[in-house]
Amino acid sequence: MNLNLDKEVLEIKDETIKIRRDIHRNPELGFEEFRTSDLVYNYMKNLGYEVHKVAKTGVVALLRGKDESKTLAIRADIDCLPLQELNNCDYASETDGKMHACGHDGHTATALSVAKILKQKQSQLKGNVKFLFQPAEEGPGGALPMIQEGVLENPKVDAIIAMHVWNEIEIGKVIVKEGPLMASADEFVITIKGIGGHGAVPQFTVDSIVVAANVITTLQTIISRNIDPLEPAVLTIGKIKGGSNFNIIAETTELIGTVRTFNNELRAKIEKRVEEVVKNVTAAFRATYEIKYTRIYPPTINDSKITSIVKKAAGKVVGKENINDKDMTMGAEDMSFFLEKVPGCYFMVGSANKEKGLDKPHHSPYFDFDENALTIGTQVMINSILEYFNDDSH
Repeated sequence: MNLNLDKEVLEIKDETIKIRRDIHRNPELGFEEFRTSDLVYNYMKNLGYEVHKVAKTGVVALLRGKDESKTLAIRADIDCLPLQELNNCDYASETDGKMHACGHDGHTATALSVAKILKQKQSQLKGNVKFLFQPAEEGPGGALPMIQEGVLENPKVDAIIAMHVWNEIEIGKVIVKEGPLMASADEFVITIKGIGGHGAVPQFTVDSIVVAANVITTLQTIISRNIDPLEPAVLTIGKIKGGSNFNIIAETTELIGTVRTFNNELRAKIEKRVEEVVKNVTAAFRATYEIKYTRIYPPTINDSKITSIVKKAAGKVVGKENINDKDMTMGAEDMSFFLEKVPGCYFMVGSANKEKGLDKPHHSPYFDFDENALTIGTQVMINSILEYFNDDSH
């Protein structure tokens, strides 16, 4: 792996890894990241940043450059997942039922390292850098509360950049794609109510499980028959709950599912069609329904100009041949809320290393990644920040 890394990035590599492992040992769920928040706050304060807390456990840290005409934000998420870690490494989670299984520990450690290096370059910066350490990305969502509390103002943020370690591609590769990168995430809960009764005399009942089965089948035709086949979209039923015994026809059945798209117009169309399908199928069976449809995260859409800056910056680190500008994922991210407000780029740093056994998927109890990704991410961030301030076209 031929990487172009600055001496100062390599000098703090061990510290970056040490911070990541400390956070990994002490995972905290969304809006409960009190220890992590204090760690970040104190680290940034000691570096000399202007620091304050927002959105309960979020941290904002500002570095003022010699010229304050532009402000670039760097976002890192800090929360873990409600998952029991099954790894045997010496930095495994020490809290039952909680684990950094998505790499947020690495994102936080990388951002802190970037902050440390930037502080040494403060007098050279042609603008401000504002670090946003965000809680609750895994749910219920910390980006929107941070925005509502004004993190994009005072000074006003002109652009934003964030990274994600990514075990779907190998170490040494980077995904930098303009336009849609990650999908929207919506959740629906459908409650179907029929008439319960004895399994031996179905003629006196309205079987909510049979109705639910027909609803599930018909919902799938929204994707296969109502949507352009060249337009990515997913509708998944993830949970069915109904019935109590082999000889009882269930009065009520509940369906829980998700919809994913890259297009806000299509997102609205599918939401409308879901209710139309449920309304008409249940009516055909003489059942009734209730539906709760919740929009969680919008699609994550990268700005073309900021993405070109990051792409150039990443190419200097891993080589142009190792930049992937095509991959997308139906996973969702609340970085999307920031990108709705200001232009920016969310990029993926390859972190899988099959030879080391570090290639398990995100959200797996065996998830871990090649920590060389942290050094790559730090360098790409540093390059992107300097490239952004030296670019006069925005």
